[in-house]
Amino acid sequence: MLYGAEHIERYEATDGAEGYDFGDHGAEILILTTVGRKSGEERKNALIFREVDGGYAIVSSAGGAPAHPGWHFNLEADPNVKVQIKADKFAAKARVASDEERAKIWPKMAEVWPDYNEYTKKTDRVIPIVILERQ
Repeated sequence: MLYGAEHIERYEATDGAEGYDFGDHGAEILILTTVGRKSGEERKNALIFREVDGGYAIVSSAGGAPAHPGWHFNLEADPNVKVQIKADKFAAKARVASDEERAKIWPKMAEVWPDYNEYTKKTDRVIPIVILERQ
């Protein structure tokens, strides 16, 4: 499996032909581009997603770390992001899912990435789900 910068490079170079499918449970990857809240520079992350209610759900898991991942703080500072799903590139607005939405979406995310359930055991924080809405 691809990880980190190599994953992003291969995904972008092949429009997702390499790097879209991830893991053994049917996880699919998108590329999220945020603007660094301190640097002002674009930051890209390859993230597992699921399509939900016309939007795209991603999980701010950071592997169960005590704090949200950096990209989460970036989108809190500026919710206007860029998304690439295979060859489809579009602008989106990010928002944190409500508690009700999270309860409905979490099992769908854990279905394709069961480690999410393990991550919740490693941290005291509630791991947010972020919804990306196409603009």
